[in-house]
Amino acid sequence: MGEQPIFTTKAHVFQIDPKTKKNWIPASSSAVLVSYYFDGSRNSYRIISVEGSKAIINSTITSNMTFTKTSQKFGQWSDPRANTVYGLGFGTEADLAQFVEKFREVKELTRQLEANTNGSTSDEPDPSSPAAVISQMRSLHARTSSMSSVGSENDRRSLTNSLPVSESQVKYENDRLKIALAQSSANAKKWEIELQTLKNNNARLTAALQESTANVEEWKKQLAAYKEESARLKKKVLEIEQGGQGVGGDTKVLEEQVVELSARLQAVEEDKQSKAKVYYSGIVSGRYE
Repeated sequence: MGEQPIFTTKAHVFQIDPKTKKNWIPASSSAVLVSYYFDGSRNSYRIISVEGSKAIINSTITSNMTFTKTSQKFGQWSDPRANTVYGLGFGTEADLAQFVEKFREVKELTRQLEANTNGSTSDEPDPSSPAAVISQMRSLHARTSSMSSVGSENDRRSLTNSLPVSESQVKYENDRLKIALAQSSANAKKWEIELQTLKNNNARLTAALQESTANVEEWKKQLAAYKEESARLKKKVLEIEQGGQGVGGDTKVLEEQVVELSARLQAVEEDKQSKAKVYYSGIVSGRYE
């Protein structure tokens, strides 16, 4: 019987730094599949994980091994044969709990195999004999295969990239915070410039409005003066016509003045309306200079 997977989950894989024996070194670039395998020909268990074409975990489980949970989503175990310590960062606490439970089951079965290989030689059937243990293991494998398939399906879903606290993670978080701070400072500077621009535009528009108001008042005064002058000239023309004096030249001159004054009055009115449109248009659109 060849090796068969009996349980699969997904996690970030780490190995202890061989120099410092303290810091974690990422062994996988992302969360990868981590599986328990049973070798029926050797009656042994292994934890295996492969990324691409590289085996990043190949750990044969012995009865002396211990899996230690160091945080809510991180655990580790030491492998003397591989001369390293493996660490796994899981996406959820439930994933870690399942992996720990499976480690305990496999470790207990391994202990029974080791004890019976070195112990009992009785001819009578022994429920703890290698054959019985192997039968128990196969039954366990059949029972957990369905659980493994369900767990594997859930593990393939999107998981949070929760990583253990390590120097590499701290450095990554610091770099990310520095970038965010720089972007925030740049945005604050940009908003400050935009605010100052709005203040300047508001000041120019206020000045334009005040100037427009003053011009309107001036135009009103000029219009009133022209109207008064026009009325005076018209009255004088009527007086001359009624009195019959100087009907020829004086009347013609006065009529020309009235026409000229009326034309000037019309021009002032049109100019006033034109300039008023320009000022108010500039105020509304914000393009007045």
